[in-house]
Amino acid sequence: MRPPPIRTDRSNSFANNTMRARLPAIIAETLALNSDYDASIRTRLEKLRDGIASGAPIPPLPKSEPDHHEWLRALDKQREIVQRQPSWHNAEWFFAETYAYRWILEATRWQETGRDPFAPKKHEELQSGALWRLVERAMQPAETLADALSRGLALDLWANRIDLSYAASMQHGTDTSSTDLLVDDCEAAIAHVLGEPDGVIYLVADNAGSELAMDLALVDLLLRLAGIRVLVCLKAAPTFVSDATPSDVRLMLAEMQQRGDKAAALAKRLCAAWSAERLRFLPHTFWNSSHFLWDMPASLHEALNKARLVIIKGDANYRRAVGDCLWDAQTTFAAALSYLDAPTLCLRTLKSDPLVGLPSADLAKELCASDPEWRVNGKRGLIQFKAR
Repeated sequence: MRPPPIRTDRSNSFANNTMRARLPAIIAETLALNSDYDASIRTRLEKLRDGIASGAPIPPLPKSEPDHHEWLRALDKQREIVQRQPSWHNAEWFFAETYAYRWILEATRWQETGRDPFAPKKHEELQSGALWRLVERAMQPAETLADALSRGLALDLWANRIDLSYAASMQHGTDTSSTDLLVDDCEAAIAHVLGEPDGVIYLVADNAGSELAMDLALVDLLLRLAGIRVLVCLKAAPTFVSDATPSDVRLMLAEMQQRGDKAAALAKRLCAAWSAERLRFLPHTFWNSSHFLWDMPASLHEALNKARLVIIKGDANYRRAVGDCLWDAQTTFAAALSYLDAPTLCLRTLKSDPLVGLPSADLAKELCASDPEWRVNGKRGLIQFKAR
């Protein structure tokens, strides 16, 4: 039995602050970084920013939008849940946050222009020295494939801190201390992959930039197993500022090729795997939706359940997978994902309250005493695995 989802009202301070302050600030930054936006777009973004900050009623998308009916059903569901007109400050958080980003695309007329409102931030990170130093670390030789996978999983996990929508997480960078990793199922996950090295692995991507680079480095390692195919699930449209789309993958591979040396060699291997159809990049509107993973379309559910492994990246995808709610933190990871038959691995740094699978209640108490923001500040991480 899942607990009820977190709401954006004052019952959860982090969700409430996201809607009152963080999202309006993201919209203001989007305005500042796209100074050439048409005046009508600027007006629409300003209205959206102010409505979210003030807790205005949540509006339906225009009927002309192709996904109008889907989001209208989600909005009607919120009306049933809150028993009144849903507002940005009383709805379920996962719905409100995903829908707010859908409204950013509506305000910027993305459907018509194809212009990513978050592109300036993404391009800046793509040129950062830290990203390419991380690629160099990932490409260092290792004695065995198991050793390389262990390093690759760790780098891919901590690259999840580099989230352009959340400065508190980014400030930690990718350097870690021995106490930052709260759950470490790395060995079990690697044993599973190497124990039967064929089949399809799905990787549900999160952020572009540093994390996407580490996703691709991990994919390159997995493809060393001759019987493995990797399908990377991407957002169908820009969202959560830095979430990866097919355009971001193309930009990353092109930049890798220009960098030369090991980065270019990595890109060449990945492009060859793509040509051989051992690697695919699959955008799907489900990953932009407000639906949780147990409500995925039947075709997607069937595909994931047949996978050799499903790798779920990042905080928002973790919320989508286990439920955006306040579990007893010792609820097992396997119990929270009992609806999914496939072996599943989650790599996530903590940027919100939902959490399962802690080894003891004492650990949570210790963390609360030493760092009251430990669930949300992006410092701690999880490598959680469940077998089939």
